[in-house]
Amino acid sequence: MTAGLRSADAFVLRRSQILLASARGETPPSIAKALSCDEQTVRHAIHAFNQQGREALQAGSSRPHHLLTVLREDVTTEMFKAVLHRPPRDFGFETSLWTLDLLVKQCVRFGWMTRSVSIETMRQTLLRLGINWKRAKHWITSPDPLYQEKKPLATDS
Repeated sequence: MTAGLRSADAFVLRRSQILLASARGETPPSIAKALSCDEQTVRHAIHAFNQQGREALQAGSSRPHHLLTVLREDVTTEMFKAVLHRPPRDFGFETSLWTLDLLVKQCVRFGWMTRSVSIETMRQTLLRLGINWKRAKHWITSPDPLYQEKKPLATDS
């Protein structure tokens, strides 16, 4: 632990200071005051050292241990696929391509989500549902109701 006092890594340095002070018999409130940190930070460091030993001196990932579920429990993969297999224009959007941002907006409109989320959260949600999201492809489509009838006439040579 004394080697940690010479570390360039602030996390290792702080943890080493906390653990050495604790080993001297100081209480968490006095350690926190001396190091200008929160008492709970001191308690977490001591607890981590008691559980993990020297590994507690290394910073772990700051990534959340679990993702918050943003969808209602009753929303199914089939419900998403039913929406994605229809053009966004059917839902009042001015485009023929689905984007993650549009899908978030539509989910909030349906009440499937209580609030708007980031597109990365939406991508992860789709992945959990088994829907592999690909970037939208640009297809030539038209909002014209007679588009399907006119298309063969325009493309035949």
